[in-house]
Amino acid sequence: MAPEIILIDSTEGHPPTRDQPRADRRVHGAPQRETWTLHEAGPMSAGIWTCEVGRWRIAFPAGRQEFFHVLQGRVRLHGPVGAVDVGPGQGAVIPPGFAGEFEVLEPVRKQFVLVDVNG
Repeated sequence: MAPEIILIDSTEGHPPTRDQPRADRRVHGAPQRETWTLHEAGPMSAGIWTCEVGRWRIAFPAGRQEFFHVLQGRVRLHGPVGAVDVGPGQGAVIPPGFAGEFEVLEPVRKQFVLVDVNG
C-alpha cells in the first residue's frame, strides 16, 4: 500500500496539547498555547499552533529548526541583529541554534514543521 498525502489544514478530531511559556522565560504575559501535532515521521513533525498575545525567550538547540507559515495574526522574532515581523501569508525559518525572543503581537494561528537536523 502506497503512503498517502497528509493535509495539515484542520484540527478537527485531534485534541490539542495546551501549555504556556515557562515562567522563567516569560518577558510579557502568560499566553495560552495550543499545539496539534498532525504528523510525525523520523526527524520531522508538522502541525498547527495557536497562541495568545505575549512574549518569551526561546533557544533552539543546534540540532533543531522550524519552518512556519502564519495563517492568521502576527508574530515578531527578536534576534541578535534585530526583529522580524511575520504576518498572514508569510513564512519564516527559525534556524538551528537561534536564541532570542518570540512575540505574538496578535493572536496567531500557524502551520509548523520541526526538523531535527541531526536526524
